[in-house]
Amino acid sequence: MAVVTVMALMGVVVPAAGGAGGEAYAAGDGGSRWAQAWGAAVQQPLEGDVDDVPNWSRQGFRHQSVRQVLRVGVGGDRVRIRLSNRYGKKPLRVDGAVIARSGGGAQAWPGTARKVSFRHAGSTVIPAGGEAVGDPVKLSTSPLENLVVTLYFAGETGPATFHRVGLAGSYRAAGNHLNDVLAKAYRESSQSSYFLSGVDVSGPFRASRNTVVALGDSATDGVGATAEANGRYTDVLGERLIAGRRNLGVVNAGIAGNMLLTSSSCFGEKGIARFRRDVLDRPGVRTVIVELGANDVGANWSTGPCFPSSHKPVSARQITEGYRALIRAAHGRGIKAIGATLVPLSGYPGYPDHAAKVERLRTQVNHWIRTSGAFDAVVDFDKALADPAHPERPRPGYVYEDGLHPNDAGYQAIANAFELSVL
Repeated sequence: MAVVTVMALMGVVVPAAGGAGGEAYAAGDGGSRWAQAWGAAVQQPLEGDVDDVPNWSRQGFRHQSVRQVLRVGVGGDRVRIRLSNRYGKKPLRVDGAVIARSGGGAQAWPGTARKVSFRHAGSTVIPAGGEAVGDPVKLSTSPLENLVVTLYFAGETGPATFHRVGLAGSYRAAGNHLNDVLAKAYRESSQSSYFLSGVDVSGPFRASRNTVVALGDSATDGVGATAEANGRYTDVLGERLIAGRRNLGVVNAGIAGNMLLTSSSCFGEKGIARFRRDVLDRPGVRTVIVELGANDVGANWSTGPCFPSSHKPVSARQITEGYRALIRAAHGRGIKAIGATLVPLSGYPGYPDHAAKVERLRTQVNHWIRTSGAFDAVVDFDKALADPAHPERPRPGYVYEDGLHPNDAGYQAIANAFELSVL
């Protein structure tokens, strides 16, 4: 077990230096390394969601199979899955798991299904608050390929640890349909993911670390992107890396509505609290992209059921000290930290009465990100999205119908703002 040190500032807890973002090497595999090819930042169960997209997190599952589609960023010769019961109130029994290539929708590609074991057993029980890592499975995968992971729950799971804005298909069926190739039994669908927090691949990668983690809010999570079209900036950035022969996987650890300094029952644990789980503990991490703070600014004076009673306005200095804490935590593990400027926040319907204060604070934070030199590199999301005539607003052609979040063109512009060499 790794020795743990505690950073006094902001309460960030990090393992002592020496690891490389979780287990970097595949045991007994002649130097092959693990990289995370897909991942999600988990959050507590939430009824419906703020975007009016239904999910199954509160009700959970009972005597049901759940099949989830994901796209891997890098390929390899073996895979393993990660399951999370982070927000479970009781142990979670998983009665079976299968991984396969996708045949489209809820269909598996014939002949590719592989049973997943956990410490050589066909089932596992994950303690409340815990995680399980499946045993490695021999399955050759290619970059940007879709896989399906199917889980079967014979008993009641209770409310499910999940990721709300998945933008990819999850399907459920009554009974045990782990080994079904066809999609016939999977009659219900959702765009959230359940219990699944990561898929790792191993192979003889050229680089010693092959995982880039994007930590962020809705601009990372992809609100406004076309569902099931891989249109988030992380998806497009991953495509650029593969086209440029950079064998790096981009893991999306965004949570819509997430804040750097304030935890929310609706929008997940604050960034400084989830940094270890969502960045440092993933395998083979080389770089983290930090895109957080827009909601600390935009919701600085907000109240309501999604905000704790302790929620108070924060200053630019508090936000930048939060960044410094994350940077130190990353550097303590040899991970490069890239800062993303805060996106334009003005102009959308219902923009708060204190718009001038919001814009002033956003400008102060962005100035620090650009000029402090604290990050190893900076990618200017603000410049990529801003309307030249009204820089406090997003460019009209780059914005979703809500007037705030990027659309597919906006996410493309963000991805294009990256210099691949800095990753």
